[in-house]
Amino acid sequence: MHHEQLVAVDIREAARRLSLSPRTVATLVSQGQLQSKKVGRRRIVPVTALEAFVAHSTASRESREPNVRRPIQGRGKACDVL
Repeated sequence: MHHEQLVAVDIREAARRLSLSPRTVATLVSQGQLQSKKVGRRRIVPVTALEAFVAHSTASRESREPNVRRPIQGRGKACDVL
């Protein structure tokens, strides 16, 4: 492979870079969670879309607070929310 930076990759390379299966990447694309573009019969994923997907996934995971205690409506008790 050349040492130049790639602007976009195919689904198989996107899967390799994300450590996912090509099927999972195709599902993410079809659900609109991962940006892609159809070029002829091929589908390509911009490298910036891979970076944005990883950044968004990491940020949303870090923003979740496991085992937060919140009161149950009308009971005055707290419960663990996972």
